[in-house]
Amino acid sequence: MKRLALLCGVFLPLLTLAQNREGQNEKNESTKLDSIVVEAWKAGRNTPVSHSEMKQAEIRQISPVQSIPMALSLMPSVVTSTEGGNGLGYSTMRVRGSDGSRTNVTMNGIALNDAESQEVFWVNIPSFSSFVQELQLQRGVGTSSNGPGAFGASLNIRTLFTRPEAYGVAEIGAGSFNSFTTVAGAGTGLTNSGLSFDVRYSRSTGEGYIRNGGSDLTSLFATAGWLKGDNSIRINYIYGNQKTGITWEGISREQMELDRRFNPAGMYFDEAGNMRFYDNETDNYRQHHIQLMYTRAFGAHLTWNSVLHYTDGYGYYENYKASRKFSSYGLPPQKIDGVTYTKSDLILRQALDNGYYAASSGLNYSKGSVRATGGVSYSYYDGDHFGDIIWSMRNESIPADYRWYFNKGYKGDFSVYARTEAELSKNLIAFADLQYRHVSYTLRGEDKDFVSLDYDMKYNFFNPKAGLTYKSGAGKLFVSVAVGRREPGRADIKESIKAGKGDEIRPERIVDWEAGYSYSVANFTAQANLYFMEYKDQLVPTGRLSETGYVIKENVPVSYRRGIELAASWLPVRFLKLEGNIALSTNKIRNYTNWTDLYDNDSDWNPLPQKSTLYESTNLSFSPQSVGMVMLTLLPGRSTSLSLYGKHVGKQYYDNTSADSRSIPSYFVTGFRGVQSFQIRGASSLDLGLYIENLLDRKYFSNAWVYMAEFANGAPAYIEEGLYPQAGINFMVKISYKF
Repeated sequence: MKRLALLCGVFLPLLTLAQNREGQNEKNESTKLDSIVVEAWKAGRNTPVSHSEMKQAEIRQISPVQSIPMALSLMPSVVTSTEGGNGLGYSTMRVRGSDGSRTNVTMNGIALNDAESQEVFWVNIPSFSSFVQELQLQRGVGTSSNGPGAFGASLNIRTLFTRPEAYGVAEIGAGSFNSFTTVAGAGTGLTNSGLSFDVRYSRSTGEGYIRNGGSDLTSLFATAGWLKGDNSIRINYIYGNQKTGITWEGISREQMELDRRFNPAGMYFDEAGNMRFYDNETDNYRQHHIQLMYTRAFGAHLTWNSVLHYTDGYGYYENYKASRKFSSYGLPPQKIDGVTYTKSDLILRQALDNGYYAASSGLNYSKGSVRATGGVSYSYYDGDHFGDIIWSMRNESIPADYRWYFNKGYKGDFSVYARTEAELSKNLIAFADLQYRHVSYTLRGEDKDFVSLDYDMKYNFFNPKAGLTYKSGAGKLFVSVAVGRREPGRADIKESIKAGKGDEIRPERIVDWEAGYSYSVANFTAQANLYFMEYKDQLVPTGRLSETGYVIKENVPVSYRRGIELAASWLPVRFLKLEGNIALSTNKIRNYTNWTDLYDNDSDWNPLPQKSTLYESTNLSFSPQSVGMVMLTLLPGRSTSLSLYGKHVGKQYYDNTSADSRSIPSYFVTGFRGVQSFQIRGASSLDLGLYIENLLDRKYFSNAWVYMAEFANGAPAYIEEGLYPQAGINFMVKISYKF
């Protein structure tokens, strides 16, 4: 709280500079002032960056059970997956094969990525799309932003801004697997005093496709703003609360053939040998986000903005663990009725309690042929990790809520940036972007296996970017080069410490070369992008998961992603629209050494030194060589939209050995989306939506993990893997009333 007070002491006095000046065009200028903070992070029309955008009208047409990653699934080079098999619950997104920890996500200019894992857990902000105004997905390193450095993509999100007039909205949806969603919201519009208030509430529930994949998700978005003359102040409050079944374990290939919806989480056997499932095998998390934003316009060309942000988070996993050794939890054997027990069934809670503080301030200048922005930001993260035993079948002397581990993480992130775009001639625009980051990271305490995590590291990163854009008529050509550097995440550091290599884990570097051409006329647009993403010390997935579902990674010296992205949209007649994109790529690691656990035999499992295998060139995991989509939309009237689409994802490997036995086969899934609007009276309208996913009922899985061990006595290798089956044909209907 001292740090929060310090940030307030620095920034809040600046707010007193606001002057109460009357203006004639407050309602017309509200959108402009409200958007300044986000515009600083977005790529503009002439910025030499590969990007795609989605406005509110498009966002409102997606299925209400789809999270933000699923909503972006039809964009170029995007591959999505859900643990529960349908849109509710945990979902992930990869861009050009890079996972979510390499996608920098900002909301109103503030980083959403978890400071330690560098991931964004979208399930923690359920129904996010209901209060998003617009978003932009940049592929590659992109423009400079707050938080972890982007290595695969940047996602810039802008929440609802002030509307000129009062409004209300109510939505209800129902669909497969007992899925239900509700959204209710209202806003005052911009009042004569310059004040505005908006609120959105949503709740989504469902059983999920796989067993124990159920979700109960609640979110609240509330915002209050004041706009007067050249000053704008806004405070946002976002609350998210999720309770989901644990779904990260996946299932084996054999089990998938027997029952695609099976989930082993919480499984145990009673004393009679009957299979049982613990009914509270759950993942629980709640977050409070508070954002305070101030914007001041100094004339028509210069604006200043500052943001204060605080996130409070708390959550836990609750698991049933069968036949666990007491010694694994620092407990002595338990003696009950003269019998000594060294093992017992247990119920565990592994928890996280954290606070995230952030502040940023920047200037934006735009006049004639020059567009420039610069600023500074600082964030501080304080997170506690701990585990409690809340029940034991055999209990003589175990205290209530016995805590067997506790560790803390601290992370500070300071960055300063400057970016400009300037016309060198009528057709040529130059772009330059410089960013400096200083990151300090500290771990203290013991992990769940009693390994000390004491660790201190400081990183200094300089990330320059430059490019040129050439415009000629309806065509536009750009070239750019960008350097990105980023630090390893907590899970990466933990695994390195436990392997005795804590000092050897290295930050990553990428040099991203991009070139693109776009052509746009009234009824036709086309884009082509080439990229060459060259990595040093990239942290790549090993194919293994930690006990709580995190991907375990390792540094590889040299790797790359190189490809081409093609996209087009054509409106041959007023009522017909054709869209499509395809990405073709090659994604390789050079001179990769794969390490396999080795044991003496399959009976005793006594460990031996690991076995190494050298691959001169091998495929990067989770990096399909082809990704594409096609969509046909019929527009029989202004109030009707009918879309049929298909998504192709090529073959992927889920470790780095390019073994066909450890690959996800290519798949092609289709879907349908239909929206009909009815104008009731005045500004009131009623929308009906029908959404059908996996229209052809394909049986496929979209994600997986694997662990393999070998034996010196020649016994067959031990292979354990988890596959994530996706739902067959499923549907959702939505009714939305706006007034």
